[in-house]
Amino acid sequence: MKRKDFIRHLSKNGCFLEREAIKYSIFKNPVNNIEVSVTRHREIADFSAKKICKELQIKTP
Repeated sequence: MKRKDFIRHLSKNGCFLEREAIKYSIFKNPVNNIEVSVTRHREIADFSAKKICKELQIKTP
């Protein structure tokens, strides 16, 4: 999955960019105050995308 499409999916589900780290972007779900790191690779593996969505407690893309 393309990173920009995944970021768009996170935004549609209420998550936002909390801060930028060296190799990762930290996204936060304000509903349950959970933070998750997302790599800055152009492609994000499907299993990684599912894992991140599960951690943020949002639906998978």
